[in-house]
This record gives sequence, structure tokens and C-alpha cells, in this order.
Amino acid sequence: MDAKKISSEELLKGCLKGDRKYQKALFDLYSPRVLAVCMRYAAGRDAAYDILQDTFIKVFERIESYKNEGSLEGWIRKICVNTALDHIRRNRMDKFTDDVDDVKYKLSSNESAIDEMLAEDLMEILQSIPVGYRTVFNMYVIDGYTHKEIAEQLNITESTSKSQFSRARAMLQKIITEKQLL
Repeated sequence: MDAKKISSEELLKGCLKGDRKYQKALFDLYSPRVLAVCMRYAAGRDAAYDILQDTFIKVFERIESYKNEGSLEGWIRKICVNTALDHIRRNRMDKFTDDVDDVKYKLSSNESAIDEMLAEDLMEILQSIPVGYRTVFNMYVIDGYTHKEIAEQLNITESTSKSQFSRARAMLQKIITEKQLL
């Protein structure tokens, strides 16, 4: 069964019936893009695959709650982000302890370097920064959450979210600058 030749409505109907062929087709269609989201949040490839697996388990368990409001991919992506945040909360919550007053990094004036990078390079660099910085950066810049929403999702203060973001940006800029010098 070729997932690309099946409509979203057909995929949904098949998944609602619990048909494994349709579930596989849905997984085949969306897993590459969902894995990219997982990689942004995970500490490594193995953790990303764990998040991916957990995401699709939740998708299939909750498929009846999808109300055709917005895209199916967007709904799956939201489940993925929440699943990734659950993994982070369980494994690394101690990484969200800095407050905005503790920010040591200063932003450089060379902010355009991030815009010029290839996605693969940015993914590699994102994987190298601490999990707290990476999580807040992803949520704020890529997924579009506000600092207030991030604080609520991660059970941290809004100022901690802001400081984590500030540090992430500064660290990313430093790494990017260093890589350009090599």
C-alpha cells in the first residue's frame, strides 16, 4: 500500500478501524517529518527513535480524537512535541534551573550566520547544546510557543525560559562563529 496515493480521509478511516495496513501507511507517510522534530528535541538518535515510537503509539491510541480541524500532520506534530517534552521532563528536568539573572552569555552582532546555515548543520549544532537550552530554543523559535507557554509546559518560570533561550542563542552563535573560523 503506497501511503502517498491514499487520501488523508482514507488513512484516517483505516486507522480508526485499527487496520494495520493503514496504520503502517500513515507511519510511512509522516514518520520522516516527525523524526526530524524528534531529532530537534532528543539527545541522540536512539532517544529520537524512542520519541518517534511513543508518538505514533499515542497517535493510534488517540486517532478518534482528531476532529479534522487543521492538518493531520499538524496534529501528529503536536503530539510529537508533547511526547518529546514528556521524555525531557522524565529524564532531564534538572537542566531547567537557571534564571534570567544568571545569564552569562552575550549575544554577538553576527546574528545572520544562523540564517545562512544548512538545516543539517544546525541540527548537528543543536544536538551539541545542553538539553534545557535546546528544548526552549526549539519550542520558541521552531514550534512558535511563547515564553509563557514554554514555562507552563516545562513547569519552569517564564524568566527561566527567557534565560534558557538567551543562552541557547548565544551558545549557538558562538559555535557557529567558531565553525566558520575552522
